[in-house]
Amino acid sequence: MDLNPSAARSLEEGMEETLTVHKLRVPEQLRRTLCCTNVIESAFSIVETVCRNVKRWRDGDPIERWVGSGLVVAERQFRKVVGYRHIPLLLTSLATAVSKKPIAKGTAAA
Repeated sequence: MDLNPSAARSLEEGMEETLTVHKLRVPEQLRRTLCCTNVIESAFSIVETVCRNVKRWRDGDPIERWVGSGLVVAERQFRKVVGYRHIPLLLTSLATAVSKKPIAKGTAAA
């Protein structure tokens, strides 16, 4: 924290997610993709660019349409997920982890 407060805060924010990805034994390629928020940040940056000239934000429906339009524009720049072949392994690991997790008291099971 003394050396680099910004880096320390970033590490604190992502610690649980990073440990979860390791606990699930996600392969290295897919782990690198999942540990990075660049895809999300890039998509929302494009949405921001598309919506920048909108002067009158009315109710929710036009807002949703503008954001949807921005995401369609962003979608054109999406690339294949590095390590996509390991996604079935990730889904199996997630299902196993969820099935082993005890249900909290006072919570109804679906």
